[in-house]
Amino acid sequence: MKKGYVQVYTGDGKGKTTASLGLALRCSGRGNKVLFVQFMKTMMTGELFSLEKIEDIIVKRICATSKFSFDWTEQETADERKRALKCLEDIKAKFNDGIDLLILDEALGAISAGVLKEEEILKLIDEKPEKTEIVITGRDVPDKISKRADLITEMKPIKHYMDKGVNARKGIEF
Repeated sequence: MKKGYVQVYTGDGKGKTTASLGLALRCSGRGNKVLFVQFMKTMMTGELFSLEKIEDIIVKRICATSKFSFDWTEQETADERKRALKCLEDIKAKFNDGIDLLILDEALGAISAGVLKEEEILKLIDEKPEKTEIVITGRDVPDKISKRADLITEMKPIKHYMDKGVNARKGIEF
């Protein structure tokens, strides 16, 4: 039986979600089951439309509000947290379905926003089946998650056309 590792894609640069999606495609292309869970992102992006067409990839989105988390009221944060906790329970149930790859997109952002706690992600890591690989994306990796990770890749911006005023483009950034 293969061992599943814990990977973290972090940093201020573009490409964390994109890298996790590449791994999802690779994994499902080999006949494995993928659960792609997205926190904190409010819009339906091109990759989500594509993922929904692939039988071995299950997509679950958690953020229902259209506001940035720093604009949330206390009640909105509590509502997001309630949805996120329910999602963690759903993930654990999916472990029984033989999930080979679990992607927790923007889980680190959810921790920063108070929607998830670092300990809840650590507990999920502890409870995962041995063969399940976990990918966690977002900025600002907490220390305990950093210590538990088997791989950490940092995306670092060197140059970006958005710095020249180019807006996010459909099909490229979303």
